Amino acid sequence: MRALPAVRLASAGLLATVAVLAAALPAAAHVTVQPGNATQGGYTAVAFRVPNESDTASTVKLEVNLPMDHPMASVRTQPLPGWTATLEKSKLDKPLNAHGKEITEAVSKITWTADAGTKIGPGQFQEFRVSLGALPTDTDKLTFKALQTYDNGDVARWIEEAKDGQPEPAKPAPVLTLDKAAAAGDHHSGDAAAAKPQASPGQAAAASDDATARTLGVVGIVVGVIGAALGVAGLRRKNA
Repeated sequence: MRALPAVRLASAGLLATVAVLAAALPAAAHVTVQPGNATQGGYTAVAFRVPNESDTASTVKLEVNLPMDHPMASVRTQPLPGWTATLEKSKLDKPLNAHGKEITEAVSKITWTADAGTKIGPGQFQEFRVSLGALPTDTDKLTFKALQTYDNGDVARWIEEAKDGQPEPAKPAPVLTLDKAAAAGDHHSGDAAAAKPQASPGQAAAASDDATARTLGVVGIVVGVIGAALGVAGLRRKNA
């Protein structure tokens, strides 16, 4: 009977370990900005990564709202075969100055609509690339609220903003974190972040997959070790 406490202890350890490691696994797929950070005051190219979360419907439209409290003078989309991009502009309360020119309106919304025969099907994702600048210097993040429309009429609203000390919302809005520039300089000649190589969206996806695989490997090892411990405890109880 001495082995019974050991069995209970090992079982409790197994449950606790699995719970901790499960919490470390990536959350459900969301619409995100890749890469997730850029440099204040510079120019950057990002991709809005859109996973299709439905098992029965396909994504046929993406709408991304740009933060008008921190407007950007230059917003350009990269052509994507099978998709038509439309840029909407809004008047600015306070004009921007870009290269000595006063800008009175800025892009406030980008809509990508799938052409006939194009879609993001179940188990697939797509990336929509955009060039942005100049990035603001008076904030540490930009939030892009997005709407993902499926061919069955469903709309996933990625518009919830995370709050400090609170769990991640169910439908978080994509966020681009802005880092301070390392040194003053002419950001218009190129993004200051270019001096530090950043992973491409494809490399970021591979890194995420690798991290997931490693985490699952650790879970397997830990479960195997605890399983062996349970086996030993069971043998001891049998022999007792």
